[in-house]
Amino acid sequence: MVYELFLIETGEVTDMLNGKLVGIFTSPKAGELMVSNNEIRAIPGKGLQGDRYFSSLGPSTKKPDPGREVTLIEVETISALERDLDIVLNLGDSRRNLVTKGVALNHLVGQDFKIGEVSLRGVRLCEPCSHLAKLTKKEVLPALVHRGGLRAQILNEGFIHVGDPIVISDNPSRV
Repeated sequence: MVYELFLIETGEVTDMLNGKLVGIFTSPKAGELMVSNNEIRAIPGKGLQGDRYFSSLGPSTKKPDPGREVTLIEVETISALERDLDIVLNLGDSRRNLVTKGVALNHLVGQDFKIGEVSLRGVRLCEPCSHLAKLTKKEVLPALVHRGGLRAQILNEGFIHVGDPIVISDNPSRV
């Protein structure tokens, strides 16, 4: 299981308030494979440089929306799919940009947080869609309801790196 293997390999344990970034994924065009990155440039109002949404090559890119700038999912969720439902997904298969460890993303709706030097604001849950099911397995649709991740807005330009800490702000934002 992905999460347990990560913990065994690193020997790390975190609390559920502050976590760590364990993966960065982008896709140059809608429907293409997600590509793993060690670092990525985040730009407010655009998204992650090199991703389909940044270059307006993704589905629904014609609708400006801060919740479309970046998506996140917990590695714990990906591991639970395998453990509980025999649904095996590689980290990039979730079609989310950032894979986190040790932070409860559902609690970040309406909350500001930082990943490395980049500040983000949780906008809404990232529920699974039929497009994700078509690219993976139909079983992911019901399996990821209310645990499919988080849509976030980028608040400042900067670089995000695998291994960056995720720090939750003490003050909730106004979404």
